[in-house]
Amino acid sequence: MGGRARLLAWYARERRDLPWRRTRDPFAIWISEAMLQQTRVEAVIGYWERFLARFPDVRTLAQASEPDVLSAWSGLGYYRRARALRAAAQAIVERHGGEFPRDAELVRELPGIGPYTAGAVLSIAFDLPEPLVDGNVARVFARWFAHEADAAATQKWAWERARELVPRRSGAGLWNQALMELGATVCTPQRPRCEACPVARSCAALAQGAVARIPRPRVRPEPIAVELVAWVVERRGAILMEQRAAEGRMAGLWQLPTVQVAPLRPELFPARLLVELEPGPELGVERHAITRHRIRMVVRRGELGRASLPERLRWVPREETLRMPLTGMARKSLARALRIGKCAPGG
Repeated sequence: MGGRARLLAWYARERRDLPWRRTRDPFAIWISEAMLQQTRVEAVIGYWERFLARFPDVRTLAQASEPDVLSAWSGLGYYRRARALRAAAQAIVERHGGEFPRDAELVRELPGIGPYTAGAVLSIAFDLPEPLVDGNVARVFARWFAHEADAAATQKWAWERARELVPRRSGAGLWNQALMELGATVCTPQRPRCEACPVARSCAALAQGAVARIPRPRVRPEPIAVELVAWVVERRGAILMEQRAAEGRMAGLWQLPTVQVAPLRPELFPARLLVELEPGPELGVERHAITRHRIRMVVRRGELGRASLPERLRWVPREETLRMPLTGMARKSLARALRIGKCAPGG
């Protein structure tokens, strides 16, 4: 396979200096891989550093409460990843004495860990000859070999190539990271920089003039516009917070009392408040995206009468709100309210 040595030399010279690349600790690498799924590298760096400061090893994470883990994860989205991390940490302590296993089958048995994450941790931390395929690697292979197929077929084919090409004796971690780095920084989905590619001379898609059409784009569903109203209610220095239901999307996380005003389906947020509020002035508008949903949230002040609070509502001191396990939308809307200053005065 032409270009292997050039790719590794390019990676040694051009790779980004990311903090998880300065360690061989499997726990730290595992946390980075969990965070990097569907999240930009720039957003992950700070979260990764803060998460490891709070949970420096697998035993600390295993012993942590779910709310503490969700609070440290708050804002990254896809909260099932955080719950799976905690469950997997508990399994590592119970089944493997707190040591990250070095057997791929044992790793894939851990909650939330699939073939990609297993391959990443085992190859990068232990230099074991385990393959990996993410979107970047699949795209690099598809162009390198001029493989034209739909997304599902390309993914399966890319795993076959990855198993064939991963170094058997040493260097598996560097090889896998070089492939991912190439896809992330040079062989990008749009406007790839073929002139800067270390394997351009052996790229079949480039030779055929087919880079722009390989790989075939995944058919994406149309986005759904969602309209929300979030209510900021304050009384004696505390803000009224609402816990989401124990099941469903963002289960158990906290938010400002929030209603979905359009569309009625799909229901990401409830259509009615748990208590009646008197509307006050608008504080602003926040925008957010959850999978295919494009959310517009109006943040509005509100006032609450003397009614007793339902079980899932709680008064929380202002200074504690941003330390709660919040939804991403709640973090944005709360930050706006706290920047503005005192919310509507309570009784």
